[in-house]
Amino acid sequence: MAKEDVFVGSIDQGTTSTRFIIYDRSAQPVGSHQVEFTQFYPEAGWVEHDPMEILESVRVCIEKAIDKATADGHNVDSGLKAIGLTNQRETTLIWSKSTGLPLYHAIVWMDARTSSICRKLEKELPGGRTHFVETCGLPISTYFSALKLLWLLENVDAVKKAVEAGDALFGTIDTWLIWNMTGGLNGGVHVTDVSNASRTMLMNLKTLDWDKPTLDTLGISAEILPKIVSNAEIIGTVAKGWPISGLPISGCLGDQHAAMLGQACRKGEAKSTYGTGAFILLNTGEEVIESKHGLLTTLAFKLGREAPTNYALEGSIAIAGAAVQWLRDSLGIISTASEIEELAAKVDSSGGVYFVPAFNGLFAPWWRDDARGVCIGITRFTNKSHIARAVLESMCFQVKDVLDSMHKDAGEKGEVKNEKGEFLLRVDGGATINNLLMQIQADLLGNPVVRPADIETTALGAAYAAGLAVGIWTEDEIFDSGEKVKLATTFYPALDEERRNKKVESWCKAVSRTFDLADLSL
Repeated sequence: MAKEDVFVGSIDQGTTSTRFIIYDRSAQPVGSHQVEFTQFYPEAGWVEHDPMEILESVRVCIEKAIDKATADGHNVDSGLKAIGLTNQRETTLIWSKSTGLPLYHAIVWMDARTSSICRKLEKELPGGRTHFVETCGLPISTYFSALKLLWLLENVDAVKKAVEAGDALFGTIDTWLIWNMTGGLNGGVHVTDVSNASRTMLMNLKTLDWDKPTLDTLGISAEILPKIVSNAEIIGTVAKGWPISGLPISGCLGDQHAAMLGQACRKGEAKSTYGTGAFILLNTGEEVIESKHGLLTTLAFKLGREAPTNYALEGSIAIAGAAVQWLRDSLGIISTASEIEELAAKVDSSGGVYFVPAFNGLFAPWWRDDARGVCIGITRFTNKSHIARAVLESMCFQVKDVLDSMHKDAGEKGEVKNEKGEFLLRVDGGATINNLLMQIQADLLGNPVVRPADIETTALGAAYAAGLAVGIWTEDEIFDSGEKVKLATTFYPALDEERRNKKVESWCKAVSRTFDLADLSL
């Protein structure tokens, strides 16, 4: 078969949309389709998805992307060799083994309903918020799947009954999709991968297996948990009834880990993905580094059953692109997300306005679920351009906070720098098309920011893992980034240090004003 007739498909199941991208042997996209799906907000701070709608969105994206690639003359039907999958992490659901139907909506990663469960555990367990850190690398927080699972067990009768009857299956979105795509009720494979498992708060980082003492402490039955596999191995075969039946699913990673692989981050290299939230990961190689500065210790990737495990430090920011959606949907200041760049560029500074998007609390490095959003420094001079610029700056300040913590945790040895001694930040995700945002990011970091030619590196990472498992690519090909760098755009800092330091000081003042606001009366 000719080299160009080999393709790998990638399912990218995100927080607000699903897409399917087909890549050729050169890792170039030849067809894609994207579908947005419903966000449910049943109460303040609650966010849910309908798992059946997500499943259907995957089917539609696969069909449409194949149609588009075929219409463009690509022989996808016979050339597609493997499927990779990447997903929004921590989003939690439980379904019935006997009916295959969800027992409740999926509870989304940013959902904050579990804060009272978190407080209770913090009081009861030695070490409080950090009780499980040594085992799983994560603090007790509303963010992680285990807490969402506890909420389901405590509050949804159907879930309680199904678990007692041995009829419940737990999973994150990867688990739900793979189970359904490999046959569902007719022999579906119940698995998750090491990267998604590392976000549940239930996996031991060193053994890469479910941690029995943790399960016992939280009262969670191992029976409902999926088997943990590596990121690049043949997991199962797509069942009949799917447009790609008979193909192996051979790659699976949580979205941020997939983006790291798509960006080919070796040990000492970091990437920041700008989506609904923003996620910064630094590959720390085969070493588990416990953060002393508010970061998470997590998996980077494990590319095969026998492959070494790469770990990472991660800083997660709950609200990045979501703040732009808020300007669009809730305030009506812009009518499309892309308009923010033009609006913010009408002024050359935020005019002393600082915006902290702590809509559901703050994640790394603050970990304050009592925080709420603030916009301060407003004067009669302030206009909507200043606010738009302050929203863009808020994303960049949050990324800087996380990177500062990373530098402290990893130290000089933990980072790869270029020949000028600069630490390069690789960036990806939808918001990075905004040149002003990228320039602000470089200015506030005081370091260059590198944007690849293909900013959809999350889907690409899942394709790489799948292709690696079936022999389409080698690790050397994936990590040889020479050609990719030539096609990248680099943003260099243009802000002097004194001004940068003053702005950072003002930002920290603004962040401190967000604390302890969760119980403001309605």
